Amino acid sequence: MSAAWWLGSCAGVVAGAFFAVGAGLLITGAFHEDGLADTADALGGAYDREKLHEILKDSRIGTFGASALVIVMGLRIALLSALGDSAPPAMVLTQALARTPPVWLMIALPYVTTDPVSKSRRVARADWRQALLATGFGGLALVLGYGAGWLRADEIAGCVVTMMLVAALCAWRFFVRAGGITGDFLGATEQIAECGLLFVLVSV
Repeated sequence: MSAAWWLGSCAGVVAGAFFAVGAGLLITGAFHEDGLADTADALGGAYDREKLHEILKDSRIGTFGASALVIVMGLRIALLSALGDSAPPAMVLTQALARTPPVWLMIALPYVTTDPVSKSRRVARADWRQALLATGFGGLALVLGYGAGWLRADEIAGCVVTMMLVAALCAWRFFVRAGGITGDFLGATEQIAECGLLFVLVSV
């Protein structure tokens, strides 16, 4: 993603941001974005849990899902553009940190999909060792950023608080609406965390 940003930035920071986000979609297969769209459709369009799970299993994207994709991808492009030359290290940092809250959700909440052959059923479980490892990678990224003079102490604090808030709010919402997590919910959590972290780096 950072290499794509440098390539695209020859035409300006906005083009660089588009290139970077596009590269991320190719690298991950839009895995997290798909989860975000399905989650938005389910939470926005369902009034009970049975309907919620029905929407999650539907491969089509509805109004809520499309709107969430436009907002989140547009926000990521806008924030990366605002970071300018700081965008490449910011992408490395936020990509590492944004994957930490979903791991903690795997520990905190039960897996509640109604699909017995769901692929995410096999990977949506974690234990404390995996959570600590994910947190350690994120912490290492923060330490290296601070040591290199790229991050300030207040930015580190903002990132840590953001990750905690995203994890807590997503866990609360998913538990209230669905009674636990699904693979789509984890993807949505990563996208929300990524936007929150980029916002902190731009605004703090």
